[in-house]
Amino acid sequence: MLRAGSNQNRVSDSAWEGATRLPTAADTSRPFLSRDTVQNKSITNFLEFALDFFTRELAEEGYSGCEVRVTHARTEVIIRATHTQEVLGQKGRRIRELTSLVQKRFKFTEGSVELYAEKVQQRGLCAVAQCESLRYKLLGGLAVRRACYGVLRFIMESEAKGCEVVVSGKLRAARAKSMKFTDGFMIHSGQPSVDFVDQAVRHVLLRQGVLGIKVKIMRSPDSGSRGGPSKPLPDMVTIFEPKEEIPVQMPISENSRAAEIQPAYGIGGDGTLDAVPDDAELQPTPEEAEPEEIGGY
Repeated sequence: MLRAGSNQNRVSDSAWEGATRLPTAADTSRPFLSRDTVQNKSITNFLEFALDFFTRELAEEGYSGCEVRVTHARTEVIIRATHTQEVLGQKGRRIRELTSLVQKRFKFTEGSVELYAEKVQQRGLCAVAQCESLRYKLLGGLAVRRACYGVLRFIMESEAKGCEVVVSGKLRAARAKSMKFTDGFMIHSGQPSVDFVDQAVRHVLLRQGVLGIKVKIMRSPDSGSRGGPSKPLPDMVTIFEPKEEIPVQMPISENSRAAEIQPAYGIGGDGTLDAVPDDAELQPTPEEAEPEEIGGY
């Protein structure tokens, strides 16, 4: 029977440190732990390891995510960053070091894994890049309000539909609080919040404590060519201009055409004057005609 606070079935602090700590260059020279350890159980997915490892290793280079492509010949890892030249290093030295670390960590064969660097085209629409930018501004000693408004202005100038920045922690006083800065239009629920909103969370270790940063960017639906969603919002209503109406001409047969011919105007059979067109000249009746003059009399 186990008691609360007993030493049985308790994981030591060193074991948890080994589980959460990522491998470094020094760890690659040592043999790996067995498969039943906490470290190997916590990192079972290569993509999870890549995301966590590159986030810590390439934070200063503007790391914004990665994409893993597995083929029958090799595994390709595409690293997206704002400063690709720093990711590559001098003559490709940095990217070769990262490739060697990944290869030894997951025991890939030589040449079966390749790392590539891709530049982020729209830096203002990437939540991870803006979160890292705000993090380094706060580490540099810039005021929280001024740094957040600068990030908001840069995001909205990049044609974003809306953005939200939340900073939590001991900002000035000893009591922790949260400050929220918003601009534009933002949704918070439903599937569109997953498709249209890009968010990132980072932590800043300052002298007074730890600050939490959360950046949410809602991309415009018409920015599909720039990496955003190509489909519109489900509640968007589009009103089209009405088309020009073309008059429809009914087909007329020859019999109906002959029946529609109007008779010549003049005196009708009932002694009344038929309808006369406006532009026609009236001819005098035989009674109204002037008598002919007989010459010589």
